[in-house]
Amino acid sequence: MEKGKIKKVTGPLVVAEGLEDVKMYEVVKVGEDKIIGEVIRIQGEEVFIQVYEDTSGVGPGEPVFLTGQPLAVELGPGLLSGIYDGIQRPLKSLMEKSGAFIGRGIEARALDPDKKWKFVPSKKEGDKIVPGDILGTVEETPNFLHKIMAPPYLKGEKLSFIAKAGNYTIEDVIAKAGEEEIKMSHKWPIRDPRPVKEKLIPSTALITGQRVIDTFFPVAKGGTGCVPGPFGSGKTVVQHQFAKWSDADVIIFIGCGERGNEMTDLLTEFPEIKDPKTGRPLMERTVLIANTSNMPVAAREASIYTGITIAEYFRDMGYSVALLADSTSRWAEALREISGRLEEMPGDEGYPAYLGSRTAAFYERAGCFKCQGSDDRKGYLTVVGAVSPPGGDLSEPVTQNTLRVTKVFWALDSSLAYKRHFPAINWLNSYSLYDQNIGEFLEKEGGSGFNDYRAKAMGILQKESALEEIVRLVGVDALSLKDQFLLEIAKIIREDFLHQNAFLDVDSFTSLKKQYFMIKTIIEIYESGLKEIEQGKKIADILGRALKEKVSKMKLVKEDNLEQFNLIK
Repeated sequence: MEKGKIKKVTGPLVVAEGLEDVKMYEVVKVGEDKIIGEVIRIQGEEVFIQVYEDTSGVGPGEPVFLTGQPLAVELGPGLLSGIYDGIQRPLKSLMEKSGAFIGRGIEARALDPDKKWKFVPSKKEGDKIVPGDILGTVEETPNFLHKIMAPPYLKGEKLSFIAKAGNYTIEDVIAKAGEEEIKMSHKWPIRDPRPVKEKLIPSTALITGQRVIDTFFPVAKGGTGCVPGPFGSGKTVVQHQFAKWSDADVIIFIGCGERGNEMTDLLTEFPEIKDPKTGRPLMERTVLIANTSNMPVAAREASIYTGITIAEYFRDMGYSVALLADSTSRWAEALREISGRLEEMPGDEGYPAYLGSRTAAFYERAGCFKCQGSDDRKGYLTVVGAVSPPGGDLSEPVTQNTLRVTKVFWALDSSLAYKRHFPAINWLNSYSLYDQNIGEFLEKEGGSGFNDYRAKAMGILQKESALEEIVRLVGVDALSLKDQFLLEIAKIIREDFLHQNAFLDVDSFTSLKKQYFMIKTIIEIYESGLKEIEQGKKIADILGRALKEKVSKMKLVKEDNLEQFNLIK
């Protein structure tokens, strides 16, 4: 390894000299402890290195070693159920080596090189292959089939050898294309998106089971979403519910700079949660990237790229993957700190001028794709980022740059959270730009007329907001009977449809079909009530106590008993 020496150290930024063959984004080992860093600028003889570990005690004159490799993640069987730091070091292995506090310069393989996996080939010798072709499968967990693919950089065209069905480690050669060896694992640089055949327009909704999301502000499979909100408004709760209930095959959760106790809750809670699809632990289809606020700041910058590269790998197998980043504000703060150390010209509020392009480049890796390979499999990568604007100010740069590139905006409202209204998504400020793309899907999976019922319910909520000002000034009695009736229906939509109890099994998740019946029932009551008002009936007679009770118990109707909705009249 070529060796240079440190010239200057300023926090997580190290300036080195004497490195002639250095390349941009190359991984280097800094100091006597060989702590991990990455080259982020080359200026004449000086090399600027972003260090992913604590630099206290490291000083000028100490050596810097080149590795010749970019920062990359190891991809293969064993990723699921893994808990990694921002540069894909497994936290369990780090703890075994250095105790509760991670020591400096400690290295650990992301995947266990000694564990044997049962490989079942799906190709034979002499078969023509292209990058992305599935060579065989490994049962990684009892309900997840890990597909072993020809790596994207493959040059060979014919299989000269493929291993028979049996147990192999990730280091064993399981196939050869010409003289090129293929193992069950390979590495991929985190800053380069993995190649695909074609990017498609998303047309399928990602069902989350949260009524305010699926009915009013749906996200497409392969879409992008943004969850901004002040402290205590429920960002993490929304993301946890999303992780538990969404119909994605794989969940990648990135704890990027959030408080340690939030990640601890996640680490202790997820292994105990039963996956509603399989009845087995949810962790069996989850990968956690934990880079909390007390971990090195610079590693936050790498953590979201580490997470999205792992997500792209599972997407390439033809799976639907949901990536949740909590929160991208902390990632942007890491960019701001490094930019300040580099003495770059600051942009808005001290963030670097390239914040917008970096944010866009991250979210653009989401999508619905035709994957590499000779078959026509599709893969989906949905990215939802939480943003923590200081004081809930949505005009700050990170929120605004995120809103420019994401197509779904779930505006969290702290006043709703304080009222214990969950999910605390404000229905007047939020939006989804996927309505047209997935409208047909919602009609097919939910029921005929679903889009009309959604639009009518939203119209009622918007009219309620307009009437509230009048009510505050002159009281409810000054309104017409029809407007008074509308306020009653809006209250039903808010309290009996939008409000969901995450601790009640029957209410924590609602299928699209049940959401359709719920919203249809409410709108039918509203429309028939308007006709009865025209005939001279009073609101109290239309919305009697018995009917209100039936409507309030709609959320308790079980998924296998939806015919009960026919009894609500």
